[in-house]
Amino acid sequence: MPGEVSKAHHGVLFLDELPEFDRRALEMLREPIESGHVNISRASRTLSYPAVFQLMAAMNPCPCGYLGHPKIACKDTPQQIYQYRRKLSGPLLDRFDMHVEVGYQAGSVVLNASAAEEGSEVVKARVMAARARQSARQGCINSLLSVKQLGEYCALDARLQGWLENTMEQLSLSARGVHRVLRLARTIADLAGDQDIEMTHLGEAMAYRALDKVGVNV
Repeated sequence: MPGEVSKAHHGVLFLDELPEFDRRALEMLREPIESGHVNISRASRTLSYPAVFQLMAAMNPCPCGYLGHPKIACKDTPQQIYQYRRKLSGPLLDRFDMHVEVGYQAGSVVLNASAAEEGSEVVKARVMAARARQSARQGCINSLLSVKQLGEYCALDARLQGWLENTMEQLSLSARGVHRVLRLARTIADLAGDQDIEMTHLGEAMAYRALDKVGVNV
């Protein structure tokens, strides 16, 4: 029977407490993320289910959840933190476009946050405008750009190319990771209404690769 990834076809698959999932189950997500389908082989037959979904996940920095908290001390040992994080392999993390760290928020910030928020309709209009730019330019959204198309629609000038190459070496980014950075930078530029990818777009896209900078180990 179809599983959760096929039920999320053309939708969102959200995994809360990501490291608490079985590592084998997490690693099996790698193929459908790339190919858009799930193949199930049994003795008598092989079945293929569609699985084009947006994967989102959340995790704590450690088992107790307080690593890095400004007021509450973490109770976990380095070994416990290592075991907690090691379930997330580099190839799996490579397939996430964005790694966003959400820090501690004081009560005053939380209570007053709604006043500064954009309305959903405002955000939706900006997203739809960006998608329209993408469709007019290349006939598909940026996440569907092939590696060959990246060279045409995500072209960088010599300065940005050199910066990206140096950053790739420093962070030991894979080719897949760099391709995702380029697609994300192109999307950031589209959201801003800019025709070309600039350093601000590329730098912001790279800033969203937090786990590439610190690793999942301690």
